[in-house]
Amino acid sequence: MHNLADAFIATHAFKWDPAGGFKLASGATSPFYVDCRVVMAHPGPRHLVAQAAYEALRGVDCDCIGGLEIGAIAIATAISAYAYTAQPRRDWRTFVVRKQPKDHGLGKLIEGAMQPGDRALIVDDVLTSGGSLLKAMTAARDAGLTVDHALVIVDRNEQEGRAKVEAQGITLLSLLTIDDLRAAWNR
Repeated sequence: MHNLADAFIATHAFKWDPAGGFKLASGATSPFYVDCRVVMAHPGPRHLVAQAAYEALRGVDCDCIGGLEIGAIAIATAISAYAYTAQPRRDWRTFVVRKQPKDHGLGKLIEGAMQPGDRALIVDDVLTSGGSLLKAMTAARDAGLTVDHALVIVDRNEQEGRAKVEAQGITLLSLLTIDDLRAAWNR
């Protein structure tokens, strides 16, 4: 998986500042900053994410892929598009979980190509505390989807995020860990 880790370094999507650190969404400070939006904005690295996810999901049965807006949209779409052209072809539809229900139209919390009873994979960019994954998983389950797998691009191995997600009956897959990114940084 060195190519994907190297893509984080090449695109400046991984930053390491042991002295100052970076404030995370959770409010905590970390010496690492991981910005998957930058990686997903480049076609080559985006392809590497989709390819690695497809390989990681070989044994997983799912009908649709989605997660919390905005970051999960690009991830789900890239994986779905790659899987449709791969061998064997997988026809994974996509959906997005809004942070707030729409205040107009049908007022949906989840939009996309899914229906009750579908097996859904929840995706996210970075796992820290697990809050985004858990919010998306809860919304998907409330909409009648079966959710027993989740995939993240990077697991920061912090704040017991993995344990919190797995405690909800989710098998969590990660393409990289913070250690993979640190190793690529030092190459």
